[in-house]
Amino acid sequence: MTAQTCRPDGVLDKDQFRQVVKILEKRYLTGSKPEHVSDVDPFKILVGALLSHRTRDEMTDIAYNELFSRYKNPAELADADVREIAKTIKRVGFYRQKAKRIKKIARIIYGERGGRVPESREELMKLPGVGPKTADIVLSAAFSKPEVAVDTHVQAVAVRLGIASEKAGYEEIKRNITTLAAEEDLPIINHLFVSFGREVCKKPRPKCSICPITTFCKYYQTWVKASAL
Repeated sequence: MTAQTCRPDGVLDKDQFRQVVKILEKRYLTGSKPEHVSDVDPFKILVGALLSHRTRDEMTDIAYNELFSRYKNPAELADADVREIAKTIKRVGFYRQKAKRIKKIARIIYGERGGRVPESREELMKLPGVGPKTADIVLSAAFSKPEVAVDTHVQAVAVRLGIASEKAGYEEIKRNITTLAAEEDLPIINHLFVSFGREVCKKPRPKCSICPITTFCKYYQTWVKASAL
């Protein structure tokens, strides 16, 4: 497949977006993911996603490992003292609030759902503290469903590629990515875009000089390349 630049209006087509994904896949797919999204247990992935809110991956992984070395399953967390849960996860931001939510969710999963985590976005978002991003992380990471979780890195990459406007909200960005992407690529796009956003497509200043996808980038073609002329 021959690489083609984005159109003058900055819009990528599906073939071009697939090329972007394949380039990033070669660079990042073999890399290790944070532990809190690498487990095979949907409940642990759900809790890990809650812990990760406004917290760096390194701190999330430490808290995640400490929590599940002490409490092995939803039943143990449901019975735990919320103050002890808070102490165990104190490395993450808003740890007291998260401890309360984790205990409530554990009670629901253990007491009302027989230990089973919901497999639909609608049901996941009924759980305390679970919003669209957390639900999409669980669906893609735990159940390999074709969902894209949109965080600040995914948003930044999408905007610079011209997939979404700077004012676009979560659902619009997700919808635009989903429209362009091959279904089998959807579960890995969050990991690829987050890894790329941390290393290259940084906020507020991207490292365009080392970017492997400038050919497809509206930001680069419109501003960086044009300013060098």
